[in-house]
Amino acid sequence: MTEENYPPCYGDIETVFPMCENNMRSSPEYCMLCHFKTLCLRDAMKEHKIGPKVQEEYVDRAYEGGMINFMERWSKKKTLQKRSEKIGFFSKFLKKNKNNSE
Repeated sequence: MTEENYPPCYGDIETVFPMCENNMRSSPEYCMLCHFKTLCLRDAMKEHKIGPKVQEEYVDRAYEGGMINFMERWSKKKTLQKRSEKIGFFSKFLKKNKNNSE
């Protein structure tokens, strides 16, 4: 499938996975009817590097709800931060090598 066939909202994180009133992210009803929904959401999270951010939101909610303690929260957030930095490094590395090979 080529990019020309995607709807205009494809991959726009604020359209396909917005923050709702309850401070949780949720896909709108019209996205559930779209046959691109899975790829769209995956690309939106990857492109905006929001995956770790969403996971941090889950960790914060778990801490606020008393599901995890301070040390668990700190440890999980540190792990997510390192993962995010590693993803950033590799994406820069891959872009650099792609430009050099052209």
